[in-house]
Amino acid sequence: MGLSFWQIAIVVLLFVLLFGRGKISDLMGDVAKGIKSFKKGLSDDDVEMAEPEQPKVIDQKSETIVSDKNSKKTNS
Repeated sequence: MGLSFWQIAIVVLLFVLLFGRGKISDLMGDVAKGIKSFKKGLSDDDVEMAEPEQPKVIDQKSETIVSDKNSKKTNS
């Protein structure tokens, strides 16, 4: 047994009567903001993964930070 058009219409009508148009539109706006924030967070993670940070090594003799063995030394 499937749902008929009238059963779906009654459920939607009860939903609108219980929550009102204002609450439903506020809820949909909050959902949209959440989706945008989620997509922004995913794109930020992609940028960070694309540019991995070089491991830093401390040179014991001069006490400077060296990004890797072939690069120039920088003071911290």
